[in-house]
Amino acid sequence: MEVRVVNTEQELKDAFEVRKVVFVDEQNVPFEEEMDEYDETATHLVLYHEGVPSGAGRFRVVEGIGKVERICVLSSLRGHGAGKAIMRKIEEVAKDQGISSLKLNAQTHAIPFYESLGYEVISDEFMDAGIPHKTMKKYI
Repeated sequence: MEVRVVNTEQELKDAFEVRKVVFVDEQNVPFEEEMDEYDETATHLVLYHEGVPSGAGRFRVVEGIGKVERICVLSSLRGHGAGKAIMRKIEEVAKDQGISSLKLNAQTHAIPFYESLGYEVISDEFMDAGIPHKTMKKYI
């Protein structure tokens, strides 16, 4: 597995395709909600497994805090360290930018995954795109 910070048009297309498969096709998030205005300015990451785009995520800086968004892994690779690899790369990129804390809005079923990486729940449950979430934070 290799996680890359997106630097080419093809890598960006690959990241968007993984997001479409996971969020739009699998979780029924409307395409218009999944692809938003932040895609133009965010730092995107794409995970390749045996040359095939298999995971993605993005990272933005909002009011001095790193905001982790759109973390996804194709179902065939879940539970094999792909999500952790993406999150480690995001933390590395954030540290390189002088960011000392990260936050994210986790789907509630994914909270144990993020807790295993050191994130803590800091909000009550809320709905986003029809899916229950909680905000989580980590100091890096």
